[in-house]
Amino acid sequence: MIRLCSPCELTEGQSRGFLLEHLNLLAVRRHGQVHAYLNRCPHRGIALEWQPDSFLDDSGSLIRCATHGALFLIESGECVAGPCAGQSLQAIPCREDAEGIWILPPP
Repeated sequence: MIRLCSPCELTEGQSRGFLLEHLNLLAVRRHGQVHAYLNRCPHRGIALEWQPDSFLDDSGSLIRCATHGALFLIESGECVAGPCAGQSLQAIPCREDAEGIWILPPP
């Protein structure tokens, strides 16, 4: 497991990007649960954010690709609007404890 950050560094409704070795990741906390994904749009394989840590739409309820406006469900990574509708972000297994938010990197 790899530690991303302490729990207090990802507050409710916040998104953050992380660059760990060769992994470009994003994490979002929604309804107390942390969700982590590869920071790569399934449409073109590019990073999702247009500014550091800016992964959410204006309502804060969906992950948005800044390049094409594709919208993804925070809880599942499924694209619900845009050129990659029906595809999904690649989820990264994560867990949280008092000491941190941890991910299991893909093989």
